[in-house]
Amino acid sequence: MSRSDGFKKRKIAVLGARSVGKTSLVKQFVENHFVDAYYPTIDNSVSKKVRHAGVEWDLEVFDTAGQDEFSIFNAKHAIGIHGYVLVYSIAAQGSFDMIQIIYDKIVDFCGLKDIPCIIVGSKLDLEERRQISSTTARALAEQCNSAWIETSAKNNVNVGKVFELCLAEIDKRAVPSSPATEKPGSCAVM
Repeated sequence: MSRSDGFKKRKIAVLGARSVGKTSLVKQFVENHFVDAYYPTIDNSVSKKVRHAGVEWDLEVFDTAGQDEFSIFNAKHAIGIHGYVLVYSIAAQGSFDMIQIIYDKIVDFCGLKDIPCIIVGSKLDLEERRQISSTTARALAEQCNSAWIETSAKNNVNVGKVFELCLAEIDKRAVPSSPATEKPGSCAVM
């Protein structure tokens, strides 16, 4: 944590199947605009300063390449990460099915039963093509003890709220400690 600039740091990884809108969500959050077409993401990291619960945070957001059920869970998606944004498209059942698989991989890798995360139904602007009901998504979020929200990066609906809720999930699990007790390179999921 850098005390010289007055901001506390948090690292958040955005994970989900291919083409669910992870990059659009991150770009809308950081740059306040929607990009209609772009090349598939390899892995990208961006930062944004935000205020949450009266505290100034320097968020480092890792926009990851799309995962599938056969992807090996990469250590860079867990080591030093404080919270997770797990994204599916409301118009793609397969992307929703991936959320449980990704969640289980994180839990297995970190050796924890409860991780700070938020499950995000993206592409709310495609309501007419909806395949996953809000009730079904909420039930998965409850099962994973996580927050849940639906968004539209295209229409900038609930985009900032995603990261506020993720910070709240991190805070709920935070163990009071000094920065000196945190070991660099260790799994920071609290």
